[in-house]
Amino acid sequence: MNYPMIRYILSHTLRLEAALMLLPCIFSVIFHESEGLYYIATAAICLMVSVALSSSKPKNFEVYNKDGFVAVALCWLAISALGAVPFVMTKEIPNYINALFEIVSGFTTTGASILFNVEGLSHTSLFWRSFSHWIGGMGVLVFLLILMPVKTGSRMNLMKAESPGPSVSKFVPRVRENARILYQIYLVLTVCELILLLITRMNWFDALCISVGTAGTGGFGVLNSSCGDYTAVQQWIITVFMIAFGINFSFYYLILCKKVKVAVKMQEVRGYLLIIFSAIVLLVWNNRGLFPGLGENVRAAAFQVGSIITTTGFSTVDFNQWPELSKMILLVLMLIGACAGSTGGGMKVSRIILMLKSVRKEVQSIAHPRSVKKIKMDGQVVEDEVLRTLNVFIITYLIIFGISLLIISFDEFTLETNFSAVAATLNNIGPGLGLVGPTSNYIFFSPISKIVLIFDMLAGRLELFPMLLLMLPSTWKTK
Repeated sequence: MNYPMIRYILSHTLRLEAALMLLPCIFSVIFHESEGLYYIATAAICLMVSVALSSSKPKNFEVYNKDGFVAVALCWLAISALGAVPFVMTKEIPNYINALFEIVSGFTTTGASILFNVEGLSHTSLFWRSFSHWIGGMGVLVFLLILMPVKTGSRMNLMKAESPGPSVSKFVPRVRENARILYQIYLVLTVCELILLLITRMNWFDALCISVGTAGTGGFGVLNSSCGDYTAVQQWIITVFMIAFGINFSFYYLILCKKVKVAVKMQEVRGYLLIIFSAIVLLVWNNRGLFPGLGENVRAAAFQVGSIITTTGFSTVDFNQWPELSKMILLVLMLIGACAGSTGGGMKVSRIILMLKSVRKEVQSIAHPRSVKKIKMDGQVVEDEVLRTLNVFIITYLIIFGISLLIISFDEFTLETNFSAVAATLNNIGPGLGLVGPTSNYIFFSPISKIVLIFDMLAGRLELFPMLLLMLPSTWKTK
């Protein structure tokens, strides 16, 4: 393993975090808050650690497959460990485990919180919480791919380890250009939502935090009511952009290249939108009588469906009080998640489609043993290696889910609470059901359970394997 190169990548990541940590200081000046000093101090710590790690430049800039997975996992652990420090230093979240839970939830775009009174935080820390979604949404290493002098194959290994979804498709031959295109689309969509929210006269600070939170499909709000106090128009704008950020970014690139016919035929995007439409119809029907009018019923259903399937985690109502069928629909959406290649979490719609196609192929092979059929996606034959990886992912997902559920069950909460807590963290959603519903939080869990849920958030964001690789003794053996 190329340890010097891993240190080099880790050093660049911490320098980037140091630079980004200065942004909250702007709000400290605007709102005359002293908390910005602690962010400057933490940024200085990041720089010192970065300098220590980069004391010697690597001779070999090659990043092999295993190196990429290890580097990505270590970078996410490092930015989380240091990103939590300002919360502790400002005493806004004095307990480090709680602060770590909060910032990991931010970077992984989960949106699960341990805070009862969000509005009690300084504007400086409120922005850092929300901005952490934007940082983690597209990926820290994806951004660094634009800047770092590494080989094309090495960039691809890093991108595969950090990008959500069963596979990473390249828009253009050069991975650096690929990363640049991703961030351009990401930034343009974020700015569009911000402008629309400002036009509706939303408070500029709220609009900024909500926009970066929606872009990363994170879910940290700046109000205790999340998005419940915003106007109907503002809620619809947030709904549309939550769904938009859950779409595979390849779709937008195809649109930009004027390949509209190819874009609209993407099976994953069509399946994603069909699931959303079906879920909204079912919720509106099942929640009839809970709202004073059809318009409010549709708006609440659309918002929650968009929030849950994209794993954003914003809320406008307490869906914990909805009928059992409605809650079950939301739980299923938690597991499905958004599209691959988006900022959303979950299993991904593409995996669900491939699993259904695999089941259909198996049934057909039993009925017609001599027939030879290939599984296709968007007209392309799916390689056996992709299907093998899919099966391994599902098995690993279920094992992690089961072990996590078993460990946190020692806290003696209900199955509804425990199951949805693991589902909400492993799928990077945020709010669950029971004690972790949209009007509550995760403060009740013990420190051990919080550490398990922190691992789940990181594993879910990084597609499981980078975090598991760190736990494998052979990973650290030197030849």
